Amino acid sequence: QVQLVDTGGGLVQAGGSLRLTCTTSGRTFNTYVMGWFRQAPGKERDLVAAINWRGSNTYYSDSVKGRFTISRDNAKNTLYLQMNSLKPEDTAVYFCAAGMPRFEIATITSPNRYPYWGQGTQVTVSS
Repeated sequence: QVQLVDTGGGLVQAGGSLRLTCTTSGRTFNTYVMGWFRQAPGKERDLVAAINWRGSNTYYSDSVKGRFTISRDNAKNTLYLQMNSLKPEDTAVYFCAAGMPRFEIATITSPNRYPYWGQGTQVTVSS
């Protein structure tokens, strides 16, 4: 079992930055693929970024590439998402997730591949 707690959301003006943090319990954090998903009202939950267990491979959606950076510290059982140059369309609830999908686009982008989820943290970007 893995328990996830995601924090760091808030209200920020367009062009600003936020850093999300996902702290985890359990001794097997360093075996999981970790992802950050987001869900806006009335929309599906979409993958924003993912990172493999070693941190050597990352994936970003086209909408955040070049602006967001995912990273992990396995010694601290913690996942991060640094979000820069935020836009109003980044407004959503952000969730961290843990799973063991093959690190391929077809699998890491599917929420069904992640059995463990944080409670979500709201990010609101004003124009």
